[in-house]
Amino acid sequence: MFQSKARSLRRLLRCKHAAVSKASCSRLVLGIETSCDDTGAAVMDGSGAILGESLHSQKEVHLRTGGIIPTVAQQLHRENIQRVVQEALDRSGVAPAELSAVATTVKPGLALSLAVGLEFSRRFVRRHNKPFIPIHHMEAHALTVRMLHAVPFPFLVLLVSGGHSLLAVARGVDDFLLLGRTLDEAPGDTLDKVARRLSLRKHPRCATLSGGQAIELLAKDGDRRRFGFRTPMGQTPDCCFSFAGLRNQVTMLIKKTEAEEGKKVLLPAGTHKPAVVSASVTCAGVEEGTLLSQVSDIAAATQHTVASHLAKRTHRAVLFCKANGLLPEDTPTLVLSGGVASNQYIRRALLIIAEATGLRLLCPPARFCTDNGPMIAWNGVERLREGRGILPPGVDVSYEPRAALGLDLTAEVRAAAIRVPSIRMKIPD
Repeated sequence: MFQSKARSLRRLLRCKHAAVSKASCSRLVLGIETSCDDTGAAVMDGSGAILGESLHSQKEVHLRTGGIIPTVAQQLHRENIQRVVQEALDRSGVAPAELSAVATTVKPGLALSLAVGLEFSRRFVRRHNKPFIPIHHMEAHALTVRMLHAVPFPFLVLLVSGGHSLLAVARGVDDFLLLGRTLDEAPGDTLDKVARRLSLRKHPRCATLSGGQAIELLAKDGDRRRFGFRTPMGQTPDCCFSFAGLRNQVTMLIKKTEAEEGKKVLLPAGTHKPAVVSASVTCAGVEEGTLLSQVSDIAAATQHTVASHLAKRTHRAVLFCKANGLLPEDTPTLVLSGGVASNQYIRRALLIIAEATGLRLLCPPARFCTDNGPMIAWNGVERLREGRGILPPGVDVSYEPRAALGLDLTAEVRAAAIRVPSIRMKIPD
């Protein structure tokens, strides 16, 4: 009894402090996120105030295995989802009976991970007789900025993460125009794979970092001009992305550098003749997995090329939007979101484009760029407010590992063949 009264008192104090309406405070949404390798949950009121949240990251496990193994991710979600949701509820002071709805990511993502969150949520809403709001993961990323800033529709959004890369115009809570998407792999996936090929987990400064974080850290000490990678799709006049070709360029450079550094090792100091070693060792160079002396330069060049590619495609998207009246003339906004958006170098590259084209750039804080419970809860709040996609607890819902976002205009963008003027990408380190 005392704990129940204490929870209610804490919630009332939050409402009073936030100076929000009684209706906003009474609209309480539980958000659940399990689309990939983070188990997240949050309780949020109608004003966007986070009343309680919890997050279990699987990063350390997947770093040890060299990448995300879907069955491992699924098992870790199963082991932690009950605790994570209960922690969010406990910290919020909100009982399940007080919730207005439950919002859960159901698309897109890893099938086995999505299944855990959906199965848990279906049991929860049926047990407590609560409405269910299925959430599109990329829609949630796109709208997170509205939880933090008063951003009216429409706005242009660039979503970049480990599994996705797309450009879209957000015209409403569930109304998007897709201008560009990745044709092969996502930028976060590319950075992670390059980091693994460089064996950055062996680097003393990178042992606990994800691949993208390790690349960003080492790039600060590197010379991006030392290696000139070609920016992808330079002759393709659309807003789609491609990163597989860049990864192939980096891989070939790493192999070449391994061979060259191996030959240097075989030269005795002060001589230009190789030491007496077997021919097989001389041909092989240093063993794959050895940290290269030029690792920071490779990291810097890779990061710069990814940033330039994102910036140039976004520049064309801005020009397409302006030509077709898709953005307001007064304070047009570019939103950068998704896990890769926490990379400060990429943010500065997009800022150059925003300033050159007269847009304001908004980025959520790093903790809201990666997968989290609050962004799902907020998407639920926005949908609940507008009465969109709210289902009764007994309705069957399926997860979708692949799911497009909005109306696809990529063909129209390409047909427009917009020429992008050259902008010097002098990105400050």
